[in-house]
Amino acid sequence: MNAIITVVGTDHVGIIAKVSAFLAERNINIEEINQTILSGNFVMLMMVDLAQCSKPLEAVKDELPKLGEALKVSISIMHEGVFSAMHRI
Repeated sequence: MNAIITVVGTDHVGIIAKVSAFLAERNINIEEINQTILSGNFVMLMMVDLAQCSKPLEAVKDELPKLGEALKVSISIMHEGVFSAMHRI
């Protein structure tokens, strides 16, 4: 099962490293990553594979916002199908 993780906030050192470490600790594989800085704002989208995840998706959904608070960014995750349906024209 794939999911999309979004990370948005003021740019600072360590965001990618800490989000990547969080995912690795839960055996979540990053399949694609796109990151940019827009007027000092950090914006990242990640496609991740949850097939081998060591925790249920609901637990990861609960933990990611807490990581975001610690990093002073907004982090969310949603199933790839939901993300695709939301962004159809």
